[in-house]
Amino acid sequence: MIMREMLRKYAVMDKPSLRFIKLLTYYSSMKGDSFDINEKLDELPVELRLRAVDRLKIERLKRRGRKSLLFRLLLIVALIGPGILVMIADNDAGGIITYAQTGSIFGIGFFIPLMFLMVPVAYFVQEMTVRLAAVTRRGHAEMIWKRYGSFWGAFSLIDLVIANTLTMITEFIGITFGMSIFGIPSLYAVIIGITFVGIIMLTLRYHRWERVSLIIAFFNMIFIPIVLFARPDWSMVANTFLSWNVPGGLSAIFIYVLIANVGTTIAPWMLFFQQSSEVDKGIIPSDIRSGKRDTFMGACIMGAVAISIIILTGTLVFGAQRVGTPASYDIAFILQTIASKVGMLPVKLFALGMIDAGTIAAIALTASTSWAVGEAFGWPKSINLPFAEGRKFYIPGLVSMLIAALIVLVPNAPLGFLNLTVQVIASIFMPAALLFLLLLVNDKAIMGKYVNKKWENAVTVGIMLMLIVMSTLYGISVVMPKLI
Repeated sequence: MIMREMLRKYAVMDKPSLRFIKLLTYYSSMKGDSFDINEKLDELPVELRLRAVDRLKIERLKRRGRKSLLFRLLLIVALIGPGILVMIADNDAGGIITYAQTGSIFGIGFFIPLMFLMVPVAYFVQEMTVRLAAVTRRGHAEMIWKRYGSFWGAFSLIDLVIANTLTMITEFIGITFGMSIFGIPSLYAVIIGITFVGIIMLTLRYHRWERVSLIIAFFNMIFIPIVLFARPDWSMVANTFLSWNVPGGLSAIFIYVLIANVGTTIAPWMLFFQQSSEVDKGIIPSDIRSGKRDTFMGACIMGAVAISIIILTGTLVFGAQRVGTPASYDIAFILQTIASKVGMLPVKLFALGMIDAGTIAAIALTASTSWAVGEAFGWPKSINLPFAEGRKFYIPGLVSMLIAALIVLVPNAPLGFLNLTVQVIASIFMPAALLFLLLLVNDKAIMGKYVNKKWENAVTVGIMLMLIVMSTLYGISVVMPKLI
């Protein structure tokens, strides 16, 4: 009944998508498996047909899960995906390097508590995309374009493509540097990275793409046990929550690193990626709770990884160089310092983690760009499409990846400084992205009873104001540094 009521509000839906939802509604009401679905499936375009097949498997698990614990567990596993992927991909190579730089420059005193606070912030922002996807059955770019017109649609799309390409640069920084630890030259590292991501994107349909991406993503947790090599004083770590203060006072470099950490925790591409991924997965309103659980699990993993890296470098590298010197940003110097104190094993594990982080984020960013461009221009917009039918969908993401990879190969580029700058840019772009998200999730014409509550709006506005204040302070520190 709820789904039928929502159908009347889907003004932005096309007829094939309506048939998809009606099909699921009818099938879900059946008592057994005697319903012949093949005829109905044939009425759908290929991408929706594959999405429906995946979705019908979940409907079967739902029915069987009422009587069996095993099927309930299988249902939980089947419904995880976009939330964990977006959060772990957020701990991308650029993020890993940023956390390592943060610990080496400022230690653990301020940024450990900050990362704990950023976990619920990241969850809160991404949870709204789950509801939008489940109710509207449309990606973020398409919703902006259709609800607010081509000007704002183009603005948000250009914003996203620029940010994604810049962020992709940091992924190849991580991939090339990580592989250099094992003696692989940058050119070969770039070729390996491009080839691997291209194969994942072009040969796997959504369900397998999601499962393979999840397997790659879980290797990101390699950073959690690495912290044990530092043998940190855990009482000192705990004390950071009692003596939370700005190390050395407010300064331009502190503002720069602070905004970089926020920018690597919540970024515009995450909104576009998760909403489109949830749509391609086939999520419906009854799955919102599962989508929230998926996102919360991912946010906790993201926070644990970030905190582990800051503890590692804050314990072993902090104080080795004067704050603000080139070496304090240099990931090579950071890892050399770690190796000199605890040996090469943690450095090699760290390098493997950077390669993995860069790879999973490159996969996510490539998909995010392709989804957004496809949604904006009315092109095919599903990973379920084979390349021959969906080449317009795949090409924008792959081209963005190629551009970023070539930039990384530029000789003598200041890659460490560039990495932090990219995170800062993401943070500066984020308020505009959040504003569109807030407007959409409060639009009763499309969201019905799933609109934000008042306290949720207040929290979102608070996050936007925080980002605006930090961006303003950063601008002042650049234009008038003597005021800071």
